Amino acid sequence: MNMLPDFSPFSSQWNGIGPRVGVVMSHGFTGSPHSVRPWAEHLAAAGYAVRLPLLPGHGTTWQDMATRSWREWHRAVDDAYLELAAECDYVFAAGLSMGGTLALRIAATRPVAGTIVVNPGLVLDDPRAVVVAALKYVVKSTPAIANDILKPDQDEGAYTRTPVAAAHQLKKMYRDTAALLPRINAPVRVYKSTVDNVISKASLELLRSRSSAPVDIHYLANSYHVATLDNDAPEIFQGTVDFIQKTVANLAGHGASPEKDTAHEQA
Repeated sequence: MNMLPDFSPFSSQWNGIGPRVGVVMSHGFTGSPHSVRPWAEHLAAAGYAVRLPLLPGHGTTWQDMATRSWREWHRAVDDAYLELAAECDYVFAAGLSMGGTLALRIAATRPVAGTIVVNPGLVLDDPRAVVVAALKYVVKSTPAIANDILKPDQDEGAYTRTPVAAAHQLKKMYRDTAALLPRINAPVRVYKSTVDNVISKASLELLRSRSSAPVDIHYLANSYHVATLDNDAPEIFQGTVDFIQKTVANLAGHGASPEKDTAHEQA
């Protein structure tokens, strides 16, 4: 029997060999660290410093989430990035779904060594998105699309209702982040489920077309949207370690490190 979802943040200190590497991570929209905790734990076991915050308005109630701004979500991840950057030689950004959006945003506004995203969102395909700015004053919440997982008996711990006001914030963050994609200059690893009932292929195509950095795509044939809790999770976890090791070896071999004095957008 599965344990109840753990909404608490996750943190680990660097205890590896060689350059000090950190990974800032983010969970998805209406979810919690529970959906990516096994990923974070795998990276911590590999020796990396990891920060996985609980985003504001998440892990409480959907009513609380309805009062939050997307900039609060970004600020939580950005603060975690700054904490890692102060103690690590290289910092990577990683995330699932909207967490992938936030990781890409960090990559566009901070000097990361690389980015790893799983089924990232950049396009809101729901036809109601066109009128969501007005809809939020009429409809407070809608049934959530949660637990899109092929593997049986998994629970990501997401809200059962989606606050429409938060969906409007998500739309704004998608639009704002999409405009920043050309500023990404570190390599991006994408894990994309071939069957994803939450995020369409449009988000991946937008990332591929606008990113200035190499985008390496790995397709997952045996997982749905929440792939970090699904059948292909081991491939994601070990693939992330391999990507980090290869990227750091390449940077260290060329004597390169992310610039610390770059001017960055603030949340």
